[in-house]
Amino acid sequence: MYKRFIRPILFLLSPETIHHLIVNLLKFGFYIPGVRFCLRKLYLIKDNRLNRTFLGLKFENPVGFAAGFDKNAEVFNQFSSFGFSFIEIGTVTPKPQKGNPKPRSFRIPKDNGLINRMGFNNKGVHFAIKKLKNINKGLIIGGNIGKNSLTANQDAIYDYEYCFKELYDHVHYFVVNLSCPNIKDLHKLQNQESTIEILKSLIEIRNLQSIKKPVLLKISPDITDQQLDDVIETFRITGIDGIVATNTTTSRKGLITNVDRIKEIGNGGLSGKPLTKRSTEIIRYISEKSGGTIPIIGVGGIMTVEDALEKLDAGATLIQLYTGFIYNGPSFVKRINKAIIEKCL
Repeated sequence: MYKRFIRPILFLLSPETIHHLIVNLLKFGFYIPGVRFCLRKLYLIKDNRLNRTFLGLKFENPVGFAAGFDKNAEVFNQFSSFGFSFIEIGTVTPKPQKGNPKPRSFRIPKDNGLINRMGFNNKGVHFAIKKLKNINKGLIIGGNIGKNSLTANQDAIYDYEYCFKELYDHVHYFVVNLSCPNIKDLHKLQNQESTIEILKSLIEIRNLQSIKKPVLLKISPDITDQQLDDVIETFRITGIDGIVATNTTTSRKGLITNVDRIKEIGNGGLSGKPLTKRSTEIIRYISEKSGGTIPIIGVGGIMTVEDALEKLDAGATLIQLYTGFIYNGPSFVKRINKAIIEKCL
């Protein structure tokens, strides 16, 4: 029903318009008595075989919602009713910022993909903190942190430190985003020296806290095997807890969408089916090269149930959806969880 009737109507509007519409519908729709109950009855699966323990945190199932949708921590509880066991909010920055000029989000349906250059548009870390109250029981919240666009790279460490300190008491784990392709020159912070400096600083701050919260690094799919080896070394050197693999890609290789349309869209991070193979390759590489000692959240191109199972088989303990949820609809999480249970039989 979603693919045949609802999605074609939604896709008549721009991705960003639909995003705001859905956020507002969820915010206000859940005030209607019975809505939450009905959605949870329809989409939520409770089964101990889905439970996962990851970095000391207990997840009701391995499927989460990736950063980028609930940027301002406005609808995390609502999305848990669709079966997600964890929601990653953000990317949040110290100060509010508008992001890149519009239009900045584009569908490429022939490739089951999205291209965006949003640019960390968000209302700032303090807005998110105000919203991070009354988290549903059992729901895990991750905080994806970044730097403001106007912050020079040499000062980026202070933005990450600020977000980390301010959010620390309000989320369950952190993801350090140094790999988004939509912030000018952010990719330069992916060099090993800069990455180590930022991560070591955050770990030092964490060491001063009474509760140890996991810190993960989100990596790009556009890095070489040598750079992946550097990521593994960085994991060992800094004492972070895990890797999120992967962010969106700048590659346009293999797309079937008309070349002129791709040129018209321009720059941005590509997500969806074109990213499926590469993100899985990276998960498998890190898992095998580290002997399975690096905890991994797998994300990127999970468009089918089989894609989800493949990422788990490749070495991810948890997975995250974004574009696949948009293309498949709210029943997608349930279908994945049912497949995981069936695999346990």
